[in-house]
Amino acid sequence: MHTIFHLAFHVRDLDVARRFYGGVLGCTEGRSTDTWVDFDFFGHQISLHLGEPFATTNTGRVGDVMVPMPHFGLALELPDWKAMAARLEAAQTDFVLKPQVRFEGQPGEQWTMFFCDPFGNPIEVKGFRSLATVYDK
Repeated sequence: MHTIFHLAFHVRDLDVARRFYGGVLGCTEGRSTDTWVDFDFFGHQISLHLGEPFATTNTGRVGDVMVPMPHFGLALELPDWKAMAARLEAAQTDFVLKPQVRFEGQPGEQWTMFFCDPFGNPIEVKGFRSLATVYDK
């Protein structure tokens, strides 16, 4: 079974959202109205609606860093992850957790980074040499 994940959440300004999700992240814009816009979020659908973003707290632990919860994100093949990290760094993104490798040389080895969109919605992006290892332990 092949599925596409859908997530709808709030942003305060659709033009700013378009610049970030379309420009910085490189997502393709889909349908929109005056109050929402859809994006192809790396094969999944996100719908950004005008409103107040959800509340988050730094209660998740990644190594020694407390990261925002809840958050959403992606698991990418490593070359795509590196390309995204470079785009975010070029855009002078303020990272919650700078791009780095975790569990190096162990099962489940992964690269990760945390950042927020312009409205404070937290996003984690993980990179793997092969997506077949996402659940390795």
